[in-house]
Formats: sequence, structure tokens, C-alpha cells
Amino acid sequence: MDTNVLAGIILIGGFFLLMMVKVPVTFAMLISTFASMLLIPGTNPTTIIRMMVDGVSNFTMLAIPFFIVMGEIMAVGEISDKIVNLANLAVGRFRGGLAYVNCLDSMFFGGISGSAVADVSSLGSVVIPMMEKQGYDREFCVGLTVTTACQGVLIPPSHNMVIYALAAGGGVSIGQLFYAGFVPGIGLGLGFMLICFLLGKKYNFPKGEKMFKDEKVRWIGHDENGKFKFGPCMKVVGEAILPMFTLVIILVGTGAGVFTATESSAVACFYTFILTYFVFRKAKVRDFGKVIKNSLKTLAVVLTLIASAKAFAYMMTRLRIPEGITNGLIGITDNAFALLLIINVLLLVLGCFMDMAPLIMIMTPILLPVVTQLGMSTVHFGIVLIFNLAIGLCTPPVGSALFVGCAVGKTSLEDTAKKMIPLFAVMVIGLLLVTYVPFYLKPGLFGY
Repeated sequence: MDTNVLAGIILIGGFFLLMMVKVPVTFAMLISTFASMLLIPGTNPTTIIRMMVDGVSNFTMLAIPFFIVMGEIMAVGEISDKIVNLANLAVGRFRGGLAYVNCLDSMFFGGISGSAVADVSSLGSVVIPMMEKQGYDREFCVGLTVTTACQGVLIPPSHNMVIYALAAGGGVSIGQLFYAGFVPGIGLGLGFMLICFLLGKKYNFPKGEKMFKDEKVRWIGHDENGKFKFGPCMKVVGEAILPMFTLVIILVGTGAGVFTATESSAVACFYTFILTYFVFRKAKVRDFGKVIKNSLKTLAVVLTLIASAKAFAYMMTRLRIPEGITNGLIGITDNAFALLLIINVLLLVLGCFMDMAPLIMIMTPILLPVVTQLGMSTVHFGIVLIFNLAIGLCTPPVGSALFVGCAVGKTSLEDTAKKMIPLFAVMVIGLLLVTYVPFYLKPGLFGY
């Protein structure tokens, strides 16, 4: 057998074998990389180590720790409560109001934190008990929270978009990815609201309660006599608008060319620090060390995954595996529709078993040459890739958002997954629309 073929089998086969025996994905990638390296003349451990260092020693990569710290600051600042209040004020009065609130607050908060897991853990702890108290099925509450949280990786800012831009070789604008994520992210949220409307009619979801009981203010800002109450409503709006201004800093800053993506993440992080510790004063500056400690835990996981995936991707390139897969896929069919369907199914299956960051790093260099031959832009493929892997965050057996949601809501994974079937259908329909009807990604619309 050819040495390169044997090394490729060890690299890919060894990786999946180690994953099956529950070796952490970082170590699975490293062990299979070094094992395959031993068969390739002229490759030594120093080269692999250098690839790992190169994977994380990039100025653009600094955006990731800033976004992670920003999310942690928002968690201690109870920003999620303010987002829930705003969503409550907007749609909570309707039948199934809290289900709409769940969709809307994920849309708001996801656009600030950029993390599905952060969305589930922070918003879920607020919204799930509220929904259950009103009579909603607990498994449905958890399932809705988990699936709506996946908007957080599509609506900017999203550190996964930063990872994709790096994996694509640095030729993709992070700003373009941010703007391109808006339409599918918001569209997904509207799809969830539609399914909640249909389920609400079928199962007679409860109507929301008054929000301001003490002030006798109804949902739209009128008291029991129909008189408008401006003050309490504007307080809710003002408290929510201030943290949501973070999104304006990032998008306007990058879109207008004032900041790079990394610089905008730093400015937004500083803004949330001022907001949490000096405006809302929900936390004390002396406790900021805990924020850094929690951020470092998350950052260590993310960066070690990226470093390991960079070495793994280097070895795949050395063994010409992406080229072989490209030729193999194109050899199956030259029909663009069928090829994109195959790619989507492949990513959905892999997303069920692997975490998002390593999959982006591994699959981008493999699939990008295939889709570019089909005429798909790098920005379009980035959104399709991230959408696929966002679905993987809430699918068993490895979906991190699903595990967190079940832990927060104290439900079983199996029962929750059953209640999520109609929500999965919405996500798959949204994915197909983004793949085949990218009307919002016309050349020139985002500057590419």
C-alpha cells in the first residue's frame, strides 16, 4: 500500500476511532496527526508544533477572546434579564406570548453574545421557569430555548465566523460574514415564531400575564383604563437598548471601515465593561477576576481546538486529502444541486458528533475547493457551513447547546429531542433556503 494512503487512513480513521472511544476531540486530532506524521519522510514534530502555533498566533484571532470576555461580562451584568423584558414588552401579551419572547430574546441576545451556549445558559435560566410556570410543557420550553439559541452563531458578532475566515486562508472579510449572517439569523427566528403560532393554536398556549403589576401597566404600555403609561415602558426599552448598542458598535464600526473586526470586538468589550460595572452596577469591579477566570476556561478550550485542528488540516493538505475528496465528490455528480445536498447532509451528520470549532477548521479546506468550482462565493459557503453546524449544536449525541439546555431545564435529552422535531424541520428548511436561494448574497451587496 502507498505510504501516503496508509498515512491518510491512520489520520482520518484514527481520528474517528479515537472519537468513538470518547477521547477528547483535541487529543484525538493530535494523536492521529502525530501518528500519520511518522510515516511521511521529511516531516518532524517541530513542523507540527509550528503549525499549531501559527494557528493561534494571528492578530484577527484576538477577536475571539474579546467576544468571550464580553459574553462573560454580560452574564454577570444580568443583561439577559433586560433582553427578556424588552421581548416581553413587545410580544408577551399574545397567546403563546412567552414562546414568542423566547424566540425574540434569543434573536436580541444572540446578536450580542454570538454564542449559542451562552444564550441557552443565561436566557434559559430566566425564560424556561417563566414558561413552565404558565403551563408550557417543560421539554418544549427547553427545546425551543436550545433551537432558538442557534441564531446566536448566525447573527453577528460570532466568533465562529472569525474561525471560518481564518480557516479559509484569510481571504474572507469578517465584516462581510457578519452582514451576511443577518438575513438567515433573523429569518430563522421568524420561522420559529411561525411554528410557535401554529403550535399555540393547536395546543392552546396560554396568554401572557401583565408585565408591570405594581404600576398596573398592560403589555403595550396602557393601564387597565386604557391610559398610556410611558415611563415604565421606556425604562425597559432604555435598559435593553444600551446593551444592544454593542451590536451597533461592531457592525457600524466594521461596515464603515472605522474598526477592523478585532478592534471592534475590543471596543465592544470595553463598552460592556462600562455598562455592567458603572451604569447598571449589577456587579463589582473587584469581582472582575472571576470573569477573566471563566473566560480563560472557555478560551483555553477554543484555542487548543483551533491549534490542534490547524495541525490536523496541515497534515491533510500534505497528504492531498482535500484534493482527493474534491475529485471524489465531483466524480459522483457534476450537478451543483446534488453536490450541495451531499455537502449539507455530510455536515449535518458530522455536526451530530463533533463540536463546531474543530469542524470549521477541518472541513473548510476540504470543501471550499469543491464549492468554489460550483461558483459559490466564500461568504455564501461560510454562512451555509455555519448554519449546518449550528444545527449540530442542538442535535444529539454531542450537541453542546442541547446538553446545556437539558441541564438548565432539568430534562432528559431523549424527551427534549422528541419535542424539538418541528423546530428541527424549521432549521432544515431554513438551511435549504440559504443554500439554494441566496437572494441576499448577490455579488456586490456586501462588497465581494
